[in-house]
Amino acid sequence: MGSSTADVLASISAILDYLDLEAPPGRVMEIAVRAETACDSTLFSQQAVLFAHREGVVIESFRTSLPALNFISVDAAPDQSVDTLLFEPARYSSFEIELFRPLRSLMRRAIRDSDLELLGRVATASALINQRFLPKPRLDHIRAIGTCHGALGVQVAHSGTVVGLLFDPASDRTTRHMEKAMHDLQKSGFEPSIFRN
Repeated sequence: MGSSTADVLASISAILDYLDLEAPPGRVMEIAVRAETACDSTLFSQQAVLFAHREGVVIESFRTSLPALNFISVDAAPDQSVDTLLFEPARYSSFEIELFRPLRSLMRRAIRDSDLELLGRVATASALINQRFLPKPRLDHIRAIGTCHGALGVQVAHSGTVVGLLFDPASDRTTRHMEKAMHDLQKSGFEPSIFRN
């Protein structure tokens, strides 16, 4: 959920403010990566970007922001934590790297067209690729609950334990679908939280 990057960026900002210095976003991200090996795109929260988290650079800036989504979030492993300083970054196979090429194109189209279903499919594909590096316990079960109740897809923390089910905030059925998904997740032993746009 970007908590470690948020902490690092807040510390960098506080020091810059204290010293009455300014730094361009690229320099701030470079410092953040040096502090914790990798970081996410938290600094660019008002703009959708494709971000190289190990280098701290923006690969592609999208013309519009991410479309609004509602989601249910669960901690798939509440008794575990991931030390982001010790976490071994993913080493993708050539096959996985080739998978990212069409996913990137689909992501670009989903953002451009505000296509939530396509965005959900891209997020799910990314989540499934990530299972080889930081598996989320019971991800298939969470996905099945989402599928049963109209979720657009699933997203995961790539360096954490959180899983989210994505829903269309404009759909008349979303409130009911989310209530049913919450119920099933609770019955399955999860403690879900709802986030609405």
